[in-house]
Amino acid sequence: MTRGKLEVLLVGAKGLDNTDFFNNMDPYVVLTCRSQEKKSSVAAGKGSEPEWNETFVFSISEGVEELFLKIMDSDSVGEDDFVGEAKIAIEPVFSEGSIPTTCYNVVKDEEYCGEIRVGLTFTPEEYSERGCEEESFGGWNESSY
Repeated sequence: MTRGKLEVLLVGAKGLDNTDFFNNMDPYVVLTCRSQEKKSSVAAGKGSEPEWNETFVFSISEGVEELFLKIMDSDSVGEDDFVGEAKIAIEPVFSEGSIPTTCYNVVKDEEYCGEIRVGLTFTPEEYSERGCEEESFGGWNESSY
């Protein structure tokens, strides 16, 4: 059973379609792995070539197949704009242990709209058979009663 920690290094993006007409867009990324969701910082004013250089950690269990990256443009008025998304198969990182920073296509409405650079590292969880006898219960003993 594959369990452990998936470390995602979100480096940056390039060639994104600028959704702001008057200013550079303020992109951020929502990373989703099954039910776990994390959000990058907003690359304020960085437009179509943002850099984040942020690391996110997800707990992984059996059956997780993809990491979803949704790029959004933070808007001060109204709803944030959807820029595009990338899906990354994570099976290769289970066997390799890590995948160096790689460019993945960003798509919107099934059309290419830029690239996002991401590195992945998987650390398997060590199976532990520790029982209650090894746990500390705050110093309770028979004289505590």
